Parts: sequence; structure tokens; C-alpha cells
Amino acid sequence: MESESESGAAADTPPLETLSFHGDEEIIEVVELDPGPPDPDDLAQEMEDVDFEEEEEEEEGNEEGWVLEPQEGVVGSMEGPDDSEVTFALHSASVFCVSLDPKTNALAVTGGEDDKAFVWRLSDGELLFECAGHKDSVTCAGFSHDSTLVATGDMSGLLKVWQVDTKEEVWSFEAGDLEWMEWHPRAPILLAGTADGNTWMWKVPSGDCKTFQGPNCPATCGRVLPDGKRAVVGYEDGTIRIWDLKQGNPIHVLKGTEGHQGPLTCVATNQDGSLILTGSVDCQAKLVSATTGKVVGVFRPESVASQPNLGEGEESESNSVESLGFCSVMPLAAVGYLDGTLAIYDLSTQTLRHQCQHQSGIVQLLWEAGTAVVYTCSLDGIVRLWDARTGRLLTDYRGHTAEILDFALSKDASLVVTTSGDHKAKVFCVQRPDR
Repeated sequence: MESESESGAAADTPPLETLSFHGDEEIIEVVELDPGPPDPDDLAQEMEDVDFEEEEEEEEGNEEGWVLEPQEGVVGSMEGPDDSEVTFALHSASVFCVSLDPKTNALAVTGGEDDKAFVWRLSDGELLFECAGHKDSVTCAGFSHDSTLVATGDMSGLLKVWQVDTKEEVWSFEAGDLEWMEWHPRAPILLAGTADGNTWMWKVPSGDCKTFQGPNCPATCGRVLPDGKRAVVGYEDGTIRIWDLKQGNPIHVLKGTEGHQGPLTCVATNQDGSLILTGSVDCQAKLVSATTGKVVGVFRPESVASQPNLGEGEESESNSVESLGFCSVMPLAAVGYLDGTLAIYDLSTQTLRHQCQHQSGIVQLLWEAGTAVVYTCSLDGIVRLWDARTGRLLTDYRGHTAEILDFALSKDASLVVTTSGDHKAKVFCVQRPDR
């Protein structure tokens, strides 16, 4: 695919053909050109036609553990009030990941540096079962679309799947050093990216396997598009590929000036899958049309935009994009940076709307469904809620004595579940005066 220049990104960027904005900025109409999500039965039938190849299980493992260096004075500085309702304390080391079951939002799965993963109940923190057998830090965990299965993955690439109701392991595979893992949004199909550049796709529990070969570098992040037929994957060399999951070929490849100038860190899609947002250690967020594969917008924090001649390695040492996402009710995107900046960008004008500063680096952000409220968690151990329309801080929640490493939000936005370097997971009840 030929490269295109990004110069004059804001002024010369082609219009977003998939979205129509009119009237007052608070009244936004999103015109969906896609006829809507495919019928689950049709999708299931289509996925049955996928030609999977049997892959031999590899016995490779990573003997190096991922250890976060303790920061002197951090625990003492974060001690204070605990706003949480429930604390899950069975982990004996940093808790790296959390996911909620999508059907009921009653269960959580957490994985940690102690090589353990647990499925537990949000209401009281009661353990349902341990996802046993990992021998390296569990960095990925999640429930299938219907909450019947739960998958866990460790750094060495060992993936395991359990049946939730029977608490029995039903599948496992060793894929090589794991970078990311995600369930298909509509079928019992698991995807993962590994350090060898491969993206894997398995039917569970049959284990039928298909691989998507990327460049000879880690597939650092990935996301299945809402239609369930494509996936976008970002790589360490700055390239982006949009894959056809049925055919097994890349539909679009973005590289050179179209790609990033450093490893990708995160990727997100909007609700109808027409737009993709990618983030990188190069401190840029790129807006990509999922249909054409073209970059239609580039966003940089103001401090970087004013220094266009900054060297490739210089900015990556001090700042990077850590998390990003789309608002579902307004043409807004949020980008969280390692320097603690939360930037709210207006997609219709491709301009910075608000810049909200945190005391320390942002780890992850999530938009509340159906509102313009964005949640952030950061290295100072605090969850914050921001009104993206005004840039105002609505409230914050405290309770951890170390950095927050991951968090999840219930569908009705009544609960926030966090994991931390303090070896704990916490459940916070969200109460907002504006709701």
C-alpha cells in the first residue's frame, strides 16, 4: 500500500463521510450507513465456513517474569480514604487485568503477577473458582460474548478457557509470548496477538485454528470490529492491518507515513465500526476509515504539535498514547497520555475541545455508554469521571495504595472495578448528582 503524507492533517484532512453533524453541537445525529449488525445466526453460519488450519502447539515459554519496580514512598503517599464497596484480596502480587461478564455484569475475572486468575462475584467479593495452571503473570482475561466461557492468558502465551457454570477447563493452547487477547463479539471465538507478529483465532472449545501473519515483530494490540468479520491489529513497527477474518488476508495495510512512527499501544473502534482510532508511543492518535483504510485525522497533544521537529525517540521517552476511545452520543474522541493529559477531540472539526490534566500518567480510559462522561484511571491510584462537554471533573474515587493497572465499567455505569499494584481489586459504586 502506498504511503500518504500527513502534512497539514487538520486542514487538509478529507471529511468524515460516515458521520453527519448538524445543528447545535449538543444535538448530534449519527447517520449509520451500515445496515446494522449481522444476524447472529447468519454470522454463526458464516463462521462455520471459515477454513481453519490445525496448528501444532508450541512449547515455547518466557522464563522472564514481568516485575514492576516498587516506587519509593508511593504506598504511603496514596494512603487515605477508601471509597470502595468491595475489596477482592486473594491475589498476592500486582493485579494486571480485569473483565466483567457481559451478560449480567455480576462476575469479574482478574489476573495477576502471582501467576493466578480468579473468577469472583462483584456483590460480595466471593470467589467462584480459580483459573489454575498458569506459570507466568496473567496479563489477559475475559468472558465470552454470552458469559458462558472465561479465558485467561499469561505472558508466556499459555491460554486457558473454562466453562463458567461447571468451573471446568475446556481448552488450552500455548501460542508464544502473549501481547493481547480478545473474544469475538458474537461467537465463541478467541483471538490473540503474539510477539512473533501472529494474530491467532480459535474456535472454542474445538480448537480449530487460523493464523494471520503480520510483520516480523510483535502484534502489540488488536480489536475485532463490531461486524465480527474484520479485526484491526497494530504492530511494534508502527504498521496497522485490517484483517478479513474469513478470508485470512489483510484488507488494508497502513505503513510509512500512514502508519505510526513507533510501536502501537492501543486501538479502538466507534459503535458502528466505520472509524478506527489508533495510538502509539509516537504520541499521535490516528483516525482511520475502516472502509477505505485511509487516515482521515491525526491528533497530537498541543505540546507536541508545537514541536514538529522533535526526533522520533525523544517524545517516546517522555510521553505516549496509553488509551483512547469514542463517545457513543457525540462526535468526540478521548485520548489518554502517559504524561497525565486527557485530551477530548471534536471529530467534526478535528480540533482539541478540552485538555484535562491528571497528577500522574493515565493507564486507561472508558466512555460511559449513552453519555458524554469519560472515566480514567491513573498511576496515582485514583478513578476520575469527566464531563467531556465541559472538561469538568465530576467526581473521583480513591482506595488503592498503589497505581491502578486496569479497570472495567458495568453496562449501566453503576459499578467501576479496578485492579492495582497494591495486590487488590476493588468495586466502587458510582453515584453522580447529574444522573
